[in-house]
Amino acid sequence: MEKKPLPADDDQTESGPHVPQDTLQDPEPVARAGWNSKIEYFLAQVGFSVGLGNVWRFPYLCHQNGGGSFLLLYILLMLVVGIPLFFLELAAGQAIRQGSIGVWKHISPKLAGIGYSSCVVCFFVALYYNVILAWSLFYLGNSFQQPLPWEQCPTEVNATECEKSSPTSYFWYRKALDITDSIDETGSFNPYIVCSLLGAWTIVCLGMFRGIKSSVKVMYFSSIFPYVVLFCFLVRGLMLDGAMEGISHMFYPKLEIWGNVQVWRQAATQVFFALGLGFGSIIAYSSYNPKNNNCHRDAFTVSFINFLTSVLATLVVFAVLGFRAKEKVKECIANNVRQLSEGFHNGGVDINIMPTFNMSDPSSVDPKDYTSWFVQFGKLYPKNLTECSLEKEMQKGAEGTGLAFIAFTEAMTLLPASPFWSALFFLMLLNLGLSTMFGTMEGILAPLTDRFKTLANNKTKLTVFICVIGFLIGLLFTQRCGNYFVTMFDDYSATLPLIIVVAFETFSVSWLYGADRFLDDCEGMLGWRPPVIYKYLWKYICLFSMLGLLLATTIRMCLKRPTYLAWNHETASEEYLDYPDWALAVLALLIIFAMMPVPLCFIHSVLQDRMRRSSRDETVAYSMVSTDDKCETPLTDMSELEQRNAAAAAFS
Repeated sequence: MEKKPLPADDDQTESGPHVPQDTLQDPEPVARAGWNSKIEYFLAQVGFSVGLGNVWRFPYLCHQNGGGSFLLLYILLMLVVGIPLFFLELAAGQAIRQGSIGVWKHISPKLAGIGYSSCVVCFFVALYYNVILAWSLFYLGNSFQQPLPWEQCPTEVNATECEKSSPTSYFWYRKALDITDSIDETGSFNPYIVCSLLGAWTIVCLGMFRGIKSSVKVMYFSSIFPYVVLFCFLVRGLMLDGAMEGISHMFYPKLEIWGNVQVWRQAATQVFFALGLGFGSIIAYSSYNPKNNNCHRDAFTVSFINFLTSVLATLVVFAVLGFRAKEKVKECIANNVRQLSEGFHNGGVDINIMPTFNMSDPSSVDPKDYTSWFVQFGKLYPKNLTECSLEKEMQKGAEGTGLAFIAFTEAMTLLPASPFWSALFFLMLLNLGLSTMFGTMEGILAPLTDRFKTLANNKTKLTVFICVIGFLIGLLFTQRCGNYFVTMFDDYSATLPLIIVVAFETFSVSWLYGADRFLDDCEGMLGWRPPVIYKYLWKYICLFSMLGLLLATTIRMCLKRPTYLAWNHETASEEYLDYPDWALAVLALLIIFAMMPVPLCFIHSVLQDRMRRSSRDETVAYSMVSTDDKCETPLTDMSELEQRNAAAAAFS
């Protein structure tokens, strides 16, 4: 049986009358801003959801987890989990016209902590995300040189370390980060990265200086420019030797991955973060929409654009990485063929294992011919020869910062006019990050200014204050060990809290408030009723998916000690190290701190309810409390009716 909407008690006094509401919408702040056009809104939502993860996380996952099979799995999870949850946040924000704190407090004061937790997680993400923008600024500034500073090994110092690894790895770890060997070694601050971080926060502050009115002007460039660059790279990449090999490696289907629970977890996590669920930014942006906006269509449109962007970025990445891998393989084969040629000329090698390809011209040897010979006779050769595998070269540095600042950067040094392509690439990364940062900042500012009138009257000062605090705390990431802290925040400080936040959101709407009531409210807002399938997706599929993802992530952390990728100075190579105990303690504190508002606000609301009941008991002899339950208000506090019934029972 469908529940009736309940009356609200939000911000009421005991003696004040209850004002009925007939629709889902909360009274809108008088001075609340709005989008000038639907284009601005789309630019903001797409700019926030399409970020750096689309460029360096999705291609890696797609390649490592079955290529085309992973794409099908990703689409499936996007349809049954991502889009329904995206629609839920869009509808809630557009209906109540407030940020995340106001939305959940409007449903019930006991749920206000969900919004506060979203703000805390947004701040955590902003701290390390802006450091990545600082790195992009640093590389952008160094791109205007010929040759590029990471194109060749330096001759003055540490040439051995560079020769053991590569010029791009050396520049990234030694010049840009000046990194320590582990997270335990703090080191000094990196002045170049400190200045770059100051520049990144300054750009964000100026972009958010006057709210969405100023940020949307920047978004016209920051949201559109990356697509222009991606198309330019795609056209250029498809013309490169090895591009088709790279793309075929990426899309080669491996259906057996569907039976791997780990792959499902990674696909669900990618869907979750690709759309930006739980940050509160989706709610904040949709709260500026007209009340009759078709947010259902928006959910599908933005999700579809996000997916196409991921596929486009994947094509670009693997076309360029295919070219890089092909060049590496050719170089490897040429070195091995020269060694073979010398061995046969000097004698001592069985003539029967001599290859059929032309050894007089090593650059003309086909990789397939060499691989075929190596598999059959390579081990019979008395000296060590390498396999020269295209697949292994494709996997090197193909994830996260390694993709952007090592693998892709190295590929661009092989292109004609490499400074131009380098500047274009890092300007694209900067714009991708900026549009996401604007959304993240809005996920902090909108809820706070909607909830507290003092902050709303001083929004500019609040924006500057948050940016200054973000810069000062962000100095932690500019130490020589700062990259390890970025990895720690990225992998753990946001993942678990966001999953918990979205699980609370889904449970609150579908079970506490009622999925049927929420669909009724959507019908009143849209003019038509969304399909009933959303009811079952929210109540069961989405909720259990979030709980399963949370459980799988927690079990994985318990069974396998968290690790991070460190740079070993002596071996000039990357290696995985276990996080020390103090780092795990910091991780636990960050997760607890992010989720603390949920139980605190719940306890605070319960205590307030008890104080109100006590006050009613004292005044019941002097005044009558109405027990009329005909006032029906959707999306309001669900504890008021119980309070009033209890008071009536006590009086009788």
